Amino acid sequence: MFEWVRSLVEAGGYGGIFLLMVLENLFPPIPSELIMAAAGFHAGEPGATISLPGIIVVAVLGTLAGNLFWYELGRWLGVERFRPLVQRFGKWFAVEEEDLDRATDMLRRWGPFAICIGRMFPGVRTLISVPAGMVEIPRGVFYLWTALGSGVWLTFLAVAGYFLQDHYALVERWVEPLAWVVVGVAAGGYAAHLAYAFRRSRRRRQQQG
Repeated sequence: MFEWVRSLVEAGGYGGIFLLMVLENLFPPIPSELIMAAAGFHAGEPGATISLPGIIVVAVLGTLAGNLFWYELGRWLGVERFRPLVQRFGKWFAVEEEDLDRATDMLRRWGPFAICIGRMFPGVRTLISVPAGMVEIPRGVFYLWTALGSGVWLTFLAVAGYFLQDHYALVERWVEPLAWVVVGVAAGGYAAHLAYAFRRSRRRRQQQG
């Protein structure tokens, strides 16, 4: 996967990095850890047409663009309009009303901090945008803290890729398995949470019956 992402970055330049980051934040097909390592790696190559500061700026812009969709969707829906959807379809996404209430209460209390820190965790970095929109965290606050949290994390990843330029084999050996681990943990966590939600729903029906 690392080699494939690296080829996309080399062929697409800034535009390719922006598109990959938008997709990563819309529906995480490729972890940003892999995208930024490949981008930093390419920026450090002789004759590269992209720079380290440039890829960081473009990656943050791609992150903001990807999260714009989820935040504005959450803001349009609102908590009360979203609640019936959770009641009807939530079990398929391992989300129940209690989860919705906990997420919205947490964001009302710790909004900016939660948004900033959440940018550094796979899965959370995308999902947190919906409840942030639903509780109507001001747009300026949301986008500012999304940019700050993303900027710190993406800078770290890009710099790591840039300075490990002379250790290509080492980068490929460690980054690619890490990317698959990130994907596997996210998928496994979703499957486990989904199974738990179904068991909890079944127990409630039995108790009510």
